[in-house]
This record gives sequence, structure tokens and C-alpha cells, in this order.
Amino acid sequence: MLAGMRDMLLISPPQDVPRFRTLLGDGSQLGLNLCYAEQSRPEGLAQAFIIGRDFVGTGPAALVLGDNIFHGGGLRAVLAEANARTAGATVFAYYVSDPQRYGVVQFDAQGRALSIEEKPRAPKSHYAVTGLYFYDNEVLDVAARLKPSARGELEITDVNQAYLRDGSLQVKILGRGTAWLDTGTPEALLQASSFVAAVEQRQGLKIGSPEEVAYRMGFIDAAQVERLAAPLKGNAYGDYLLAMIHDKDYLNSFHEGP
Repeated sequence: MLAGMRDMLLISPPQDVPRFRTLLGDGSQLGLNLCYAEQSRPEGLAQAFIIGRDFVGTGPAALVLGDNIFHGGGLRAVLAEANARTAGATVFAYYVSDPQRYGVVQFDAQGRALSIEEKPRAPKSHYAVTGLYFYDNEVLDVAARLKPSARGELEITDVNQAYLRDGSLQVKILGRGTAWLDTGTPEALLQASSFVAAVEQRQGLKIGSPEEVAYRMGFIDAAQVERLAAPLKGNAYGDYLLAMIHDKDYLNSFHEGP
């Protein structure tokens, strides 16, 4: 949403799709167009572009993993820049202490990406590729040509390597002012919960409020926020949404973590 995208396809296992549909509907209440698709078996992240081929059509596409959280000042501008590229791919690298868990980028002395390896035993750097990717329309054919890896998955790293080979991959480093939280393990989920709680308690601003982002991006107006908050009147989140549209200071303190 912070990148300005309003057409979204949510891909999930068959048993979870009805739950997301009940929660989010068609997205119109947030100024979005939400569609849904099933991934019947976990056969790799790149499969998203096979499942979503008709949805993507002839335009570019972005992929974000549902268990990733991004937070930080200036993030909106970074995402908008990536979304504005008309050719090639943009991915984001982040310094981590345990790079062997991720796809790892190796850079040259000028900061250009030399290689990307998936979960290497001997990582060539501490920079992991985050779960946020922007691609031109060529990604549909790149994904369709992939062969399953040794673990039986269509790897998103193989997609990124294809763009790297033809010189059209841009790797942007997310600096120390940005938090990337991968909540794929119980320990990581606990760490993310503690981080979000600390920031929200300190600032009184929410991380990951879709109504807030939709309002700030101009997808919905204050009247729509009031309608969304009405059923929540009296609880903390409903009060937050109402305070957001009536607080003059809010216009200068927008929280940019999606």
C-alpha cells in the first residue's frame, strides 16, 4: 500500500483463504481491490507468479511475504522508487547475524550485487534478501521456466539470479534505521511482538494499521475512517482510528512502517 499499489492478490493455503476473505472482503472499504487464490501445496515462493499470472496481466508486479514486517522512516519513498521502475527487478538486502537462514547477496567494492545464494552453508556476506520483491512483467515467464530445487520448490532466489545474470537486478540495502522482522519461527515471532509493543507503547502510533495507511495514501477519506471505526467504538483500536483523523499533529507524524 505504501508503494501506491491498490490491486492485490492474496495467496494462501485452501483452508486459510476463506478466513482472509471473511476478514478483508474485497478490500473496497480500504480503497483496494483484493482478490484471492489458493496454493494447494507449498511448492515455493516463485509459484506465486504462476498462480497469479492472469491477475498480474501485462503489468509489473510486487511480492511481499505475509510473515514479514517492515518498519522505518523513509520506507514509503524507497518503495515508491522501486515501484516506479519500468524494467528489471528490485530487491532489498538487510544485514543479519544469521545469513545462512536466507538468500544471501554478495557485493563488490562498488556495492553492486555479484551473486545471490539460497541458504548457503558458508555465506559470502551478512546481507540477506528480504521478503519484498518488485519485478517487471518478465517475471511471469521467468517463473514459468523454473525447475524445482533440490528441496522440491520453485525458488525466488532462482528468479533473482535470472535478473542478476541479465544485469537488470537492483539490490537496495535497507539501512540501520529500518527494521525487517521475519516472523517465520516462534522465536522470531516473539521478538517481533516485543519490538512492535515497545514502539507502539512509546509513540502511541500503530505499526501495520491498514486503515491508517489507506487514509494517509488517499485511498479513503476521514469519513470512511469514521465508518470503519464505528463498530470498534470503545476499544483501543477504534479510539486510535478516530484520534488519528482528529489529531492535527498526526499529519506531521505519520508512521511509515507498513
